[in-house]
Parts: sequence; C-alpha cells; structure tokens
Amino acid sequence: MASLINYGERYRSGERISSAFVEATVNAVVSKRFAKKQQMQWSRCGAHLLLQARTKTLDGTLRSTFERWYPGLANDNDQRLILAQTA
Repeated sequence: MASLINYGERYRSGERISSAFVEATVNAVVSKRFAKKQQMQWSRCGAHLLLQARTKTLDGTLRSTFERWYPGLANDNDQRLILAQTA
C-alpha cells in the first residue's frame, strides 16, 4: 500500500496532485518528433530506447546497467577513484 498516493494529504500540504502538465508536455514533444516533416524525426524503436535510458537515469540504475554490459567501465572508475584519493 506504500505505493498508493494519498492525494488528500498532498493537497493539504500544498504539493501537486496532478501530473497532467508533465503528460501534456511529453505528448507535445513526442508528437512533434514523430511528425513526418520534422528534420530530426524519431522512430518508435528510437523513442522507446530513449525513454528507457531516461528512466534508468532518473531512477539511478543507468550506471549499473552499463557496468553490467561493459565490466571494464567499473574497473576504470575504481582506478580513477583510487588515484584521486592518493593524490
């Protein structure tokens, strides 16, 4: 039940209770990018991949995903961190 939002409590504390403004903005951007006359047009697959990357960025899992795909990435950062700490 922790995932359910208590809209009454949010309203009383002055927090936003609607994401309609965000959804409208996203719809406008996506619609524009799918337009045929747009120079930088998105494909359905490209838009899906972009949204996956953005979601992973926001929830903090993008780095761990890249480290899983490219194990050397984690080692490279560990070495730089050790060098920075010893300097």
